[in-house]
Parts: sequence; C-alpha cells; structure tokens
Amino acid sequence: MIASRIVRSALVLAVTAGVVTGLASPALAVPADKPAVLSSFTQTSVTSYNSWNAARQNQGAWSAYVFDWSTDYCSSSPDNPLGFDFKLACHRHDFGYRNYKAIGAFDANKSRLDSMFYEDLKRKCATYAAAVRPACTSLAWTYYQAVKALGSAAEVTPADIDKAAKLLPAS
Repeated sequence: MIASRIVRSALVLAVTAGVVTGLASPALAVPADKPAVLSSFTQTSVTSYNSWNAARQNQGAWSAYVFDWSTDYCSSSPDNPLGFDFKLACHRHDFGYRNYKAIGAFDANKSRLDSMFYEDLKRKCATYAAAVRPACTSLAWTYYQAVKALGSAAEVTPADIDKAAKLLPAS
C-alpha cells in the first residue's frame, strides 16, 4: 500500500513536472483535413461562400485548423466603392491567399481564388437594383483584373471608380 502511494506520488510529480516544462503533452496537431476544409471554403460557389461566412462568424469552432482570418479587406482600394459593399468578398479573398500561402499551395490555387473573388463580387452586385448594377459589375471586373494581374485590389485607381460611376443613372 505504501509502495503504491509512492509510485502514484512519483507519477503525479513526473506528470506535473512535465506539464510545467511543457513535456507532458505534445502541441495539438492541426487536423489532417485542413487542405480539404480550406478548399471547401474557397470554391466559386455560393455554398462555399456561405460555409466560409458561417465559419468566419464562429471562428472558435475552427480554431484547431489554425486558419488566418486576418484581413485588410480591399487593401488600399475602397471597400465600398460608390456605395457597393465589397468588404466580405475582399475578406474571403484575403483568407484564401493567406491560408494557401501558409500551407505552401498558393501558386496552384491563385487562379481559382481570384475567380472566387470575382464570383463573390458579382453575387454582391446582383443584390443591388438593376439600374445601378452595371456600375457595380464594372467595378467588380476592375477589382478582379487588379487581383488577377497584381494579387491585390490595391491597384484600383480613382479613375477606375470614376469610369464606373458614369454607368450610374443620373440623379
């Protein structure tokens, strides 16, 4: 009985020492399906967008995946050009770029991520009144061309926005 207490005490001390020094348990491993989940969040479909947005709103549920949810939205280009809200499309685009870079698979996925961005922008434009939609889709095309060529919407110029503004109905 005394021997078993001594063994138990020694075991408790060893585990406690291991916890204090960080040896008791290895760091939690990122789930093996991280690339598949990342892929499911970065497709061009509305289903993919909705899945990503639900995860974005409940990031804690996805913490084991160690996703980078940070964003600068549309970089130095307006997030809401002419009042069209492009923030979430830019956020998902950042999510794709940052996370594919982190797993070393960016080059193989850049084209799809840029197409995803354009599809998100077009879906957003479809929510606006028909009279203003041409201006929105013109800006969506301009933002898409900027990320396709340069990897960032930051290269959208005020002249690009003025050009789209000409497509708005006279008020």
